[in-house]
Amino acid sequence: MTSTRPTLFLTVGLPGTGKTTAARRIEIEERALRLTKDEWVKALYGLANPPSASDVIEGRLIEIGLRALQLGINVVIDYGLWGRDERSALRAAAADLGADVQMRYFELMPAEQRRRLDRRQAEEPHTTWHMSDEELATWAEIISIPTAGELDGSERVDDPPAGFATWEEWRRHRWPPSIA
Repeated sequence: MTSTRPTLFLTVGLPGTGKTTAARRIEIEERALRLTKDEWVKALYGLANPPSASDVIEGRLIEIGLRALQLGINVVIDYGLWGRDERSALRAAAADLGADVQMRYFELMPAEQRRRLDRRQAEEPHTTWHMSDEELATWAEIISIPTAGELDGSERVDDPPAGFATWEEWRRHRWPPSIA
């Protein structure tokens, strides 16, 4: 009997760049459990998008994804993962479970991103929230674009940030288990 290692697929990018479209394709092609944060936020909060809930929902989805990896199931995490520390924490968690990681980065020129977001807002308003040009510009400034080594897996995972002994400890701080 041959056993293959499960894979954690990470989609990285700003809103409207194609992450969910790719995640849906990965879900089918790789038989992966797709965990899309926006779908959960919309189901639970409707038109609201409370910042306090975002981190908790991300954390719950990560825990579900890690459990699926333990069970040998491929997983695709479908949200921005703008911080290198977030990606490092997930790469470390997957390695601890004996899983592979494939990271996909999505980017577009701002005009195309705006066009896609406007089209999604017009055609599928139940799946999204309005995003201003100012928000998009701010987010473009703060995203940490993955390095080539992160994307191909050749770059070692960073050590946890100061004040955290392990990535698991950092993960539980970054993605709290409940809304305080």
